[in-house]
Amino acid sequence: MFENEAKNKIFFPKDLKDFRIHFVGIKGTGMAALVEICVSRGAIVTGSDVPDHFYTDEILKKLNIIPYTEFKKENITDDIKLVVYSSAYKLEENPELVEATKKNIPCMLYSHALGNISAMSCSSGIAGVHGKTTTTGIAGTLVKALNLPAQVLAGSVIKSFSDNSTVNDFGSCTLSIGHKYFVAETCEYQRHFMDFHPQNIILTSVESDHQDYYPTFEDIQQAFIDYALLLPKNGNLIYCADDKGATDTAEKIKKQRNDINFIPYGFNAVGNFKILAHNVESGLQNFKIQLFENEVFSIKVPGIHNVRNATASIALMSILFYQNNEVENFSELSMENKVEFVKKIKTGLLDFSGSKRRSEILAQLKTDSNKQIIFIDDYGHHPTAIKTTLQGFKDFYPDKYLIVDFMSHTYSRTASLLDEFASSFTSADQVILHKIYSSARENKKDFEGIVSGQILFDKTKKYHENVVYFEEILDAKDYVKNIFSSPLPEGKNGFVFVTMGAGDNWKLGTSLIKDFNI
Repeated sequence: MFENEAKNKIFFPKDLKDFRIHFVGIKGTGMAALVEICVSRGAIVTGSDVPDHFYTDEILKKLNIIPYTEFKKENITDDIKLVVYSSAYKLEENPELVEATKKNIPCMLYSHALGNISAMSCSSGIAGVHGKTTTTGIAGTLVKALNLPAQVLAGSVIKSFSDNSTVNDFGSCTLSIGHKYFVAETCEYQRHFMDFHPQNIILTSVESDHQDYYPTFEDIQQAFIDYALLLPKNGNLIYCADDKGATDTAEKIKKQRNDINFIPYGFNAVGNFKILAHNVESGLQNFKIQLFENEVFSIKVPGIHNVRNATASIALMSILFYQNNEVENFSELSMENKVEFVKKIKTGLLDFSGSKRRSEILAQLKTDSNKQIIFIDDYGHHPTAIKTTLQGFKDFYPDKYLIVDFMSHTYSRTASLLDEFASSFTSADQVILHKIYSSARENKKDFEGIVSGQILFDKTKKYHENVVYFEEILDAKDYVKNIFSSPLPEGKNGFVFVTMGAGDNWKLGTSLIKDFNI
């Protein structure tokens, strides 16, 4: 009863000072980010999770929060005003949630809590099947460059969010400058974004995903339509004109809402945020957009999809910037303000160096024969993301031999998109595959004979001549080491080794790096 009650009532007061919140599943990426937001607003936070170590432990450590490593009813003290919990835990099963319910302490899902925070500010939601985290990271870095009074919440650690620019600094999932604006990554899974209160939405892409919840494309598309319909009159939908799913979705929304602004971006866009030119040179992607047709913007991260993500972020920042300067639209800004905007946007774009597990460079090492190896880890777990990311690496590192080690995530997704997965690795020189990393939400036996890592491997061989299969991740280590010690093809002077997917094959990359450093 309290979870439902919490959904419909705002339990977060405007002033969170000394307001006690307990987080169940505090180490989840989104949960840890929300903890950062709440602490920055004065809340007193406790939390619990499993004893395993995650990178979010570093975030919590910086906040002087030491989580309980066991879920116990004793962790729910009488002074707690609200319990926020991850969707991984059930209200009627977790001992802390059961105890909170007994004590009449409201219990609120993460998505509901995020919605509460969004209701306190002029909020912008970053949505889409692909590109949410990177776009949020770029947008937040631009917020920082423009010094806008905003908080930003991303679904991963963004190094440029940190106040400390040293090489060893960990970064943060959030950025806090003020509370007038709130920019957040909003997730489509189980329609979680429907709890958000957006004034602006960026829609990067719409296509089939999360097949366990959205069996058809129409199901997931309807979720994005319903989300956009939450926009108020004169709200802004910034959508990617290069993505068919996003464009078709925007057209369907237009038929229901003629009172919101539709702002396309991309190479196929018409208007201010049409990308006019693009090239890759000296480790930078350079591009121009219609609004500032004589200006060249640059980013340091690979992949043409990130040029689109940057353009979407510029579009959103142009809105927040003119609103913060109290004019009706960007054209009404003074020339001085426009020059300031462009200058700071250029600085912010160059400050963005990526996010954790999104084209994250883990190490750059040399072999005994002085060949460079760039180790990268990427979360890409959908065929479209895999294809565009690998193409980006190929363009960005044309003189490197590209090896991708991929572990597919969930049987349902792999089965639904088997051909798309198999044909997504064409930009790589070498492909390594493993068993499927299953989800707790599905039963492996239900997919016997339908899909497996071996079946994906057999299908991939039809599209790629250099593909191998190792059931277990670390069994591939000697094979990779042998590649590193072998002669390179003509025109190549080193390697890019990418672990990719939402599984735990990142362990192969870290194990190889460790061996090199011994």
